Amino acid sequence: MSAGEAVPTREVLRRRVADDPSIATAAPGQRLAAVRAAVARVVREEGLLLPAAELAGVVRDLTDDLAGLGPLEALLRTPGVTDVMANGPREVWVERHGRLERVDGGFADAEALRSAVVRVIGPLGLRLDRSRPHVDARLEDGSRLHALLPPVAPDGPVVTIRRFAPVAKRWDDLAAEGAVPAEVAALLREAVAERRAVVCAGRTGTGKTTLMGLLLDEVGAEERVVVAEESAELRPRCPHAVRLETRPANAEGAGEVTLRDLVRQALRMRPDRIVVGEVRGVEIVDVLQAMATGHEGCMTTVHARAAQEALVRVEGMALLAGLPLEAARAQIEVCLDLLVVLGRDRATGQRGVVEVAEVVPRGGEGPLRCETRWRRERWSGR
Repeated sequence: MSAGEAVPTREVLRRRVADDPSIATAAPGQRLAAVRAAVARVVREEGLLLPAAELAGVVRDLTDDLAGLGPLEALLRTPGVTDVMANGPREVWVERHGRLERVDGGFADAEALRSAVVRVIGPLGLRLDRSRPHVDARLEDGSRLHALLPPVAPDGPVVTIRRFAPVAKRWDDLAAEGAVPAEVAALLREAVAERRAVVCAGRTGTGKTTLMGLLLDEVGAEERVVVAEESAELRPRCPHAVRLETRPANAEGAGEVTLRDLVRQALRMRPDRIVVGEVRGVEIVDVLQAMATGHEGCMTTVHARAAQEALVRVEGMALLAGLPLEAARAQIEVCLDLLVVLGRDRATGQRGVVEVAEVVPRGGEGPLRCETRWRRERWSGR
């Protein structure tokens, strides 16, 4: 086959495979196999000849277009990329090795971008339209997708995808990167062994999930851990772990399972430790209740930039849940032990622990206080 025939051959494949009904009806985990089977049928029926390497490329491109997120799929496969952000159909950014950069390519128009999102969330029982212009979803590979449509996003669809590393890091890896120095790792591992309640704090993308996973690795087989998350991001490697995940309401507005529901269910599952992926609201009351009723060694994360700020954030969530100020402070003081703050160096993109603090007694009055046990003085490489 001449080089000039390659394009028509690809177009024949694309057109015929796109019309194959087996792809649209395939289960989420079977779409790649469905595309491959459809390509094989078309190649056989049309008598097409393609080199193996080119055929593999066609299958990959067709899978991206017909069963995935189109041009975003190639970015999600790129090593070092942790976030993919489409600010409309033609403006695409990635975070690579801690730095934001704009990349070439994108979608033909806003409808193509919207269709790609609908294609991947539809089999998950989720919807995205003008009546519900936002969605959160966990993709097949564990990546987390968030999308907004007009009128919430007036300049066009906005899609943000957080990709999680396929290889879990170890303490030695983080020490070598300067993210968690050896003395901090020893302090945190000791806290887990002593069943102290730990809160990891930091902005998005600072490594809270990675650190929580390592802390869970330190839990022994004699303890049952129940992990509750909005999106199942943690991959606990401790011997006895149960994972729970929230569920959004269906198209009729029924069937929602909130994080607060999961925490309450966890209390009935004979847990030794309860781990909540992230607290953002009134579920903090249930977490504190779990800690106060004998479930030591619980862990969670919050968005905060410093240890004292994390305490204020937890206190504010407890007040929103209806607890009186003094009752909220008393429970937090009794239940929380260690605050681990993660950050990112703006100059280098390096991520890691910047502060470890311990909640200290107030003497029965005044605001919540913490005492710094370790603080990063400077980032390496600056």
